[in-house]
Amino acid sequence: MPAADDNNATFDPSAFLSTCSGRPGVYRMFDADAKLLYVGKAKNLKKRLASYFRQNGLAPKTAALVGRIAQIETTITANETEALLLEQTLIKEWRPPYNILLRDDKSYPYVFLSDGDFPRLSIHRGAKKQKGRYFGPYPSAGAIRESLNLLQKTFFVRQCEDSFYKNRTRPCLQYQIKRCKAPCVGLVEPAEYADDVRHSVMFLEGRSNALTDELSSGMQAAAMTLDFERAAGLRDQISLLRRVQDQQSMEGGTGDVDIVAAMVNPGGACVHLISVRGGRVLGSKNFFPQVAIEEEGSGVLLAFLAQYYLSSQERDLPSELIVNAQHEDFPTLIAAIDELRGRELSISYRVRGTRARWQQLAVTNAEQALAARLANRQHVAARFDALALALNMDEVPQRLECFDISHSSGEATVASCVVFGPEGPLKSDYRRYNIEGVTPGDDYAAMYQALTRRFSKIKDGEGKLPDILLVDGGKGQLAMAREVLEELAVPDLILLGVAKGATRKPGLETLYLNDAAHEFTLPGNSPALHLIQQIRDESHRFAITGHRARRGKTRRTSTLEEVAGVGPKRRRELLNHFGGLQELSRASVEEIGKAPGISKKLAELIYAALHSE
Repeated sequence: MPAADDNNATFDPSAFLSTCSGRPGVYRMFDADAKLLYVGKAKNLKKRLASYFRQNGLAPKTAALVGRIAQIETTITANETEALLLEQTLIKEWRPPYNILLRDDKSYPYVFLSDGDFPRLSIHRGAKKQKGRYFGPYPSAGAIRESLNLLQKTFFVRQCEDSFYKNRTRPCLQYQIKRCKAPCVGLVEPAEYADDVRHSVMFLEGRSNALTDELSSGMQAAAMTLDFERAAGLRDQISLLRRVQDQQSMEGGTGDVDIVAAMVNPGGACVHLISVRGGRVLGSKNFFPQVAIEEEGSGVLLAFLAQYYLSSQERDLPSELIVNAQHEDFPTLIAAIDELRGRELSISYRVRGTRARWQQLAVTNAEQALAARLANRQHVAARFDALALALNMDEVPQRLECFDISHSSGEATVASCVVFGPEGPLKSDYRRYNIEGVTPGDDYAAMYQALTRRFSKIKDGEGKLPDILLVDGGKGQLAMAREVLEELAVPDLILLGVAKGATRKPGLETLYLNDAAHEFTLPGNSPALHLIQQIRDESHRFAITGHRARRGKTRRTSTLEEVAGVGPKRRRELLNHFGGLQELSRASVEEIGKAPGISKKLAELIYAALHSE
């Protein structure tokens, strides 16, 4: 249903919505050049599309999309499940720029075991045309190579090409280094080789425990018959398998499960997928979907799952998905997978025991992968280029410093200074300042003291001058920073104030260039804004860490110092006796009384002081 016949005409949302259906379906948004911008599905088309054209409350990225719309087309479907299937088909075909796009959509590799008397193990991608058995899929080729390497060391099943195998007249190097039993020249009996293949299959199927038990029985039997050479060989195989089992922290689970965790930060998103088949972890993989519209983690997760499991009929389906967020459309996704693939699948969020450990591991991996990506040198350098462009600088800045203040109701105030260059964070240049002599909770005075201490060194000829000074805060902090720079006659540098918006959501920050009069904002998808957010968040983290350490130290010392009869020497002896304050805090009155030089009465006073809060 075209909404506008003339691409040059201004799009009229009211006229369009007045004729829009309230049934389930798919909508497509086009720009003035008839280029597809975005594909979406809806249970109620009219309600969903109306949400794009409300007067306020739109995220910056969504507003940018709406500003480009010249035409909308809709397709009505029988239900929401059909809408989801059609949406995924269109996304896969057209890859619209404002959709969450799964970039790495290659077919996953399998381990292939060929047919014949002396089958080979190999990596396989694509259609399963060759006769034999396929194990997997594995999340990455690296995970397969790891498995094949272990199998080669343990069971000596050949991995050479058939053309190489058929033309051998003497054993190759793999035989010499004990990675193959040379079936090519008849140095192994078919029955013995068949046992090695069977053991390899048991390992690939995830039956590691049963395999270890069988090998242990074989070792004992060989020892009983005084076949010590065979027993030693079986012992080595068991040792290798045990080592793998110990390394596999997820061992203990059962079934076919995919664990999927999505993390979203300003400037990027990461989805981490862990594959478990037959209770054995096959490996994991990071995906970095293109996220162009402001999305929560749950939205990114849904988009990933839909594209990943609906886009390819070849892709292996688990019986259960464990995720790190809930979404109201998960039932629709399950119905769509059932309709398309004929397979029921459950999605779990609240899990316990082994599954909870899997879930947490996936979350941790996603967080770390995203942090590493954001810290990537090329990534950061591109953001620096964007910042120079946004601030109309002649040259790309080489040094950015950001200050932040942290305290708890005025207690243990700490200021942080973090430093970034085009290559990423310069952690050796990070500094913390313990703020003294200011009114508790006075952030302006704290900022004044920290900046004065920092830039006094510049005046004295010490340290490096930043190209841009970022101050986390509004007009007040900016004015304070300006005052310090003027007092110390610091050479001209760009001063940038970063104030959180009314909603305090990332992407809605207000920026001040040099003074409060030069107020501006950057689009939510701007790499320059992502850099500012990244530096501000790092400054905040560094300040909080320093504050907590200082607060903890203050509280630790004060609790014992306030006890009459516990001087520096006795305090030191107490801490040495218990191995630290944490263990002392856990001790009972009786245990404290057993320490050298501590009476029962003093022990009671110490215990009371440590448990006063």
